[in-house]
Amino acid sequence: MDTNATNILTSLYGNASSTALTASSTGLSPTVAARVQQALAGQKGNIDKLNADLTRDQTRLSGLGQLQSALDAFEMLAESLSGAGMSTSATSSTTGVLTAATSASAKAGTYKLDVTQLAQGQILNSATQLTADAPLGSGTAATVKIQWGAVGDKGFDPDPKRTATINIDSSNNSLDGIAAELKKAGVDASVVKSNNGYALQIRGKDGATENLSISVTGDAALKAAIGFDPEKPTAGGMKQAQAAQDAILTVDGTRITSASNKVENAVPGTTLTLTGKGATTLTVAHDTSQISKNVAAFVQGYNDLSAKLAALQDGPLKNDQALKQVSTQLEGLMRIGSTGSSAETLANAGLTRDRTGKLVLDQTKLDAAIKADPEGIAKLFTNEGRGMADRLEKKVEALTGQSGLVTRAQAQVTRSLDTLTDRREQLAKSLTVQAQALAQLYTMQEQMGGTGTLLDLLG
Repeated sequence: MDTNATNILTSLYGNASSTALTASSTGLSPTVAARVQQALAGQKGNIDKLNADLTRDQTRLSGLGQLQSALDAFEMLAESLSGAGMSTSATSSTTGVLTAATSASAKAGTYKLDVTQLAQGQILNSATQLTADAPLGSGTAATVKIQWGAVGDKGFDPDPKRTATINIDSSNNSLDGIAAELKKAGVDASVVKSNNGYALQIRGKDGATENLSISVTGDAALKAAIGFDPEKPTAGGMKQAQAAQDAILTVDGTRITSASNKVENAVPGTTLTLTGKGATTLTVAHDTSQISKNVAAFVQGYNDLSAKLAALQDGPLKNDQALKQVSTQLEGLMRIGSTGSSAETLANAGLTRDRTGKLVLDQTKLDAAIKADPEGIAKLFTNEGRGMADRLEKKVEALTGQSGLVTRAQAQVTRSLDTLTDRREQLAKSLTVQAQALAQLYTMQEQMGGTGTLLDLLG
């Protein structure tokens, strides 16, 4: 018989009672523990159902996130094949500087590029502490304001539309507590360990407009520990280990800045991914061999997506209506012959489907078809919105967009989770109060040898 009140509640109700039990963690006698457990057992059915509902929604939300990621990956692939991207390639003369992918509006040509700076995010570190849960500051109620902006010749220029505020007091004024509150406010904060101890670390997004300002009011000691002035990056409690900055490059002598190392249309119809500093020559050329590679990539990407949908159907999204609708809509577009090309034409290009719906590519047939009519084969997949890749890309974009089916499903299950979580917190508090009162009553009865009631205890 476990005689710890906290463990009794946990064994009966699982995590539903784990949020406020420290006060009832005193060891009890076996007799008292048994009586507390018996008195609370009648509520177990409702709590079990609540826990099951929470697990169900958490599993579904995870599955919808996986579905979103799989669809996003396929959309990016289909988009990259559109237009001239199906039959062009881009090569860099210097390794380690950049990679490039062509798209719809890519044009053959040669471009001189020079990357002088990569985009990077700001990194801030606090002074180290011996432990991550030790109090930081005085514990006085304090307000921490975070602002994002750029640092220029005239100092820090905050973006008035991008601010966040957190409240810190004696309940959360540790490195762990502050990091948790910052995360809730949308800041990438964590506690990192080094040989010297533990520190709060904040990592900003790439780009010069992602500089942070951290001001603290209400607790001077906390301000000294975590305050940060971007105009004085080494003077505050947080010290800047890495500055936020844009990528800088020139294309045929024209200077370009980018908040990201992924730069679109600096070279028309081409996406550059910057990987290092240096000069290079980028050559965009018509390349019929690229058609074969892209068709193979499309087939693999679609089959990977289909396999992921099947795995979700057998796992976290079993019998889920959102997943069923996604599968049905994609299947409708992928029926050979429904995308503006006859089944015979696609088969002559080496593309068929097996009994499971999986795309099958006959490489020999595809190579022969490309040799005979490269432009015609490219148009089977991308043709001013009418090709197979075109239509699938637009459908996936609609499914995952702001008002799309998948996004709506995620919002619905998130609302349900919030409601269930609130209910669990209230039940946890109620159970804790009941357990503490019963434990106290039964202990008193045991010590007095009597059979008093709860009313006797309450006064």
